[in-house]
Amino acid sequence: MATCFYKFASSLLVASFLASTASAWDSFGHMMVASIAYSELTPAVRKKVAPLLKLNPDYNLWIKGVAKASQAKIAFVRAATWPDAIKSEKGYTNDGEHPTDPNAGANIGYSDKLMHRYWHFIDEPFSPDGTPLVQPLTPNAETQIGVFRKTLASADATAALKSYDLVWLMHLVGDVHQPLHSTSRFTHDLPQGDSGGNLVALCVTPCKNELHAYWDDILGTGTSPTAAITKAATLPAPDPALAAVSDESQWVQESFHIAEQSVYASPIGIGAGPFTTDAAYKSAAITVADHQIALAGTRLANLINTALQ
Repeated sequence: MATCFYKFASSLLVASFLASTASAWDSFGHMMVASIAYSELTPAVRKKVAPLLKLNPDYNLWIKGVAKASQAKIAFVRAATWPDAIKSEKGYTNDGEHPTDPNAGANIGYSDKLMHRYWHFIDEPFSPDGTPLVQPLTPNAETQIGVFRKTLASADATAALKSYDLVWLMHLVGDVHQPLHSTSRFTHDLPQGDSGGNLVALCVTPCKNELHAYWDDILGTGTSPTAAITKAATLPAPDPALAAVSDESQWVQESFHIAEQSVYASPIGIGAGPFTTDAAYKSAAITVADHQIALAGTRLANLINTALQ
């Protein structure tokens, strides 16, 4: 079934059709994933999630000005953006894109003030021109999903630690369904990899547009949780067989193949660019992103329901 989707996604990039109304994969996209997940949580699990989120240091910001009846859902939706939000909050240390700190893989909860940027991705490598590959570093998005889901299900973990792991899971499940968070392309002019498309230019300097940001923002950059909830409700449900896949390593491999076959498709050529995207590429990218967001939302719900049942 997954192979069928890779072919589907690849064919989209050579098809010509009108794009659907744009939403987003950035903060907006993460909120869409969370909205879909929340709608599929069991009532019992929703009751367990709500007090966990109240332990997050940003909880009061999430519900500020929100009617009491909507606070639980809005908090859940906004919680999915927290691991990105700490990148610009005081008190957190930027420990870089590569896991070199001795506490890089620690799971200690909110007392951890590292940003852990390297938890957001896994650089599964490939090369279209025979350039030697460099394997992903650890910890990464895949390893941390495994750690956090185990802790969330543990009867011995504290509520505070489960809260921390929950918000990271809500974010990372979304991250690994963004194809460029699961790959790095190695070419002769980028022998150390393209950092998930971050080094692939889409315009000439001093313009800074690049492929990774294009896909992060392909559906827009809105910040309204209510708008994200509304948009998420319009997405088609994912294939049940795909949605039932619970192995995070398979999620990563699916995204990796989508990147390899679809993201790096024409008009994206080999190397660092610059390349110029066209309407057909954008239209297909939106459709792929919508599918991946819907899939991530259902898989996230399944993960949380199983862990907290």
